[in-house]
Amino acid sequence: MAVPSPDRHQADVGHIMTETIERVMVVTAHPDDPEFGAGGTIARLVQEGRRVAYVIVTNGDKGSGDRTMTLERLTLIRREEQQNAARELGVERVEFLGYEDGEVEDTRQLRLDVTRQIRRWRPDLIITQHPDRTFRNFFGWHRDHRITGGVVLDCVYPLARDHLAFPELLPDHEPHRVREVHLIQWEQPQIVMDITDTMDLKLKAITRHASQVGDFETVEARVRGRAAALGEAKGYAYAEGFDRVVLPG
Repeated sequence: MAVPSPDRHQADVGHIMTETIERVMVVTAHPDDPEFGAGGTIARLVQEGRRVAYVIVTNGDKGSGDRTMTLERLTLIRREEQQNAARELGVERVEFLGYEDGEVEDTRQLRLDVTRQIRRWRPDLIITQHPDRTFRNFFGWHRDHRITGGVVLDCVYPLARDHLAFPELLPDHEPHRVREVHLIQWEQPQIVMDITDTMDLKLKAITRHASQVGDFETVEARVRGRAAALGEAKGYAYAEGFDRVVLPG
């Protein structure tokens, strides 16, 4: 599946484009990735009546500078933080796949696990991380992010769609066609989503990730600055950016 070229023009999109989007799945590598990358958009989707579920690939069990922290304790902390953050945004369900932080690989097992979740939730829209390395966005370098984004695209097309892919999932998880995918993009995004009215909710959800936030004033300034820069060209106070992939019918 081709990802849109980075030199295309931005679309003037203040809200989710189609009335046919009813169910949304957000798939990210780590706890807190949904809120930092797309929290304002997720809040808007919920407010517009869409049902939203999260799939978190890893435990986030490496994200600590505390030398007394253990993998097991951090896993529990980050799971609770993610559930609390999702609750702030109105997300209906959070699934944790339990992979080790920093060790995500494009394996058959991961493709099977993601395909199972797609067939189970049956989303019209999937929001996930970008498979391409980005250089203005330091966090876009993370290999877990890039591998997760690539795996999701592979599962959307063709693995979740085709009944002969992962036959062991049948009959409990029937094939499903996803309508479109939004790839989180901070550099010349194809579409820009207005999150002016949900920016405060995004930030409130981010505060729930206390183990990751540290100095919240610094984090808030960075998040607001990025969102303001993304929205400036369209006249939005705050925005989030995505590349959009529309699947053929």
